[in-house]
Amino acid sequence: MKVRINSKKGLKTSLSILVDKKTIQKKLDDKLNELQHKVRLKGFRPGKVPTNVIKNQFGKAIYGEVIDGILKETSTKAIEENKLKVAGQPKIDLKTFEEGKDLDYTMELEILPEIKLKPLDKIKATDYEITVDKNIIDKRINEISKSQQNFHDKKENEKSEKGNMIIFDYKAKVDGKDFEGNEGKKIQLVLGRDLFIKGFDEQLIGVKINENKSVLVNLPDNYPKKELANKKANFDCKITSIKKPVETKIDDNFAKKMGAKNIEDLKNLVKKQISSEYSSGLSAITKKDILEQIEKSHSLDLPPNLIQQEAKIISQGQKKEDQEKNKEKNIKLAKSRIKTGLVLNEIAEKNNLKIGENEIKNEIEKQIKSMPGQEKMIMEYYQKNPSAVSSLRGALYEEKILELIKSKVSLNKKNVTLKEAEAILKNFSQKSQESTKSDNTKKNQKKSKIRKKK
Repeated sequence: MKVRINSKKGLKTSLSILVDKKTIQKKLDDKLNELQHKVRLKGFRPGKVPTNVIKNQFGKAIYGEVIDGILKETSTKAIEENKLKVAGQPKIDLKTFEEGKDLDYTMELEILPEIKLKPLDKIKATDYEITVDKNIIDKRINEISKSQQNFHDKKENEKSEKGNMIIFDYKAKVDGKDFEGNEGKKIQLVLGRDLFIKGFDEQLIGVKINENKSVLVNLPDNYPKKELANKKANFDCKITSIKKPVETKIDDNFAKKMGAKNIEDLKNLVKKQISSEYSSGLSAITKKDILEQIEKSHSLDLPPNLIQQEAKIISQGQKKEDQEKNKEKNIKLAKSRIKTGLVLNEIAEKNNLKIGENEIKNEIEKQIKSMPGQEKMIMEYYQKNPSAVSSLRGALYEEKILELIKSKVSLNKKNVTLKEAEAILKNFSQKSQESTKSDNTKKNQKKSKIRKKK
């Protein structure tokens, strides 16, 4: 194989590749010999069909298959030998490819731009650390304790109060008639929560055990039987039990029931939980800020073919009319993504960053631990979906690159309260929305100017 660079213009490169006829003939002979042992033809014993007979019957198909294989092999080798980073699919133009002659073809391809990395330590960003107030932690633990509330039986002569649990049987009628689903047994209701039928539980305040109580309410709008929706229903209730809440003592025993070692451990776990509710959003802001600065600090020529491919991916799922409307926006986003992606990959290559099989295994194990009882489902998902493993590898790779970048940029550590974190996230969301509106306004103004010129 002989390779010659015809031309280099910007990101476009043209190669001439020549494969001599001897190489082609050897591959043809090898293919014919291979088929001789496989082909079965009438009048010939298995494995004894003459190669000239095979060639006469299947010659064109065999030659086409051999040439396809040679093109794949030699084009890949030519790219590797010239150390070209190709963007997209090369365009191949066959000059000569007749049997008994050399294979002569050209390959037009777009290559990725050379990237000169800018110093990362010049990038400045804010790394938010959430400070969770002790009172907020205690409040959350109190809320947990209330959800885990125990109830003890009240005495027969004691009346029900708001916050008590009532256990009762009922039989209901509409217009004096029974209806489907009009009976209930051992129904539990905490008075004051109004979770059964609106206005129902307030009528049970003040009842005693073994008392019969008639409750009149309107059935809800969404009642399964549409003909009964909003109709007045009379519930004859038999109170079988009344229980009062017993305050849960927040101590080490309570903490152990919640899966913690002790009360201090529980407070730390709750603190982490509260912090995590905001930290992912704040990390996303930091990440966006860093990536935007990386993109702005690097000037790159991008292959047009790659831009079009990425814009096509971005537009997937959009309606046809939206694709046309968002064409400029999609191309702008495509350029941004490609540029950022190329720089990140260059950083990764320069620092020899890779994702090992153990890292993928550990991440899958982490997912399994976070979803108890679904171990088999998760394992089968990754075993049956190689693309899912590939996506996971990509996510871990990006995370690894970003961790490296964060270790090199100038990060300003900033402690924020939950209230401040909420304000930062709200402000970020509003700015994103305003940016989208601004882009749309500029686009409409541009269209208006074009119309006026016409």
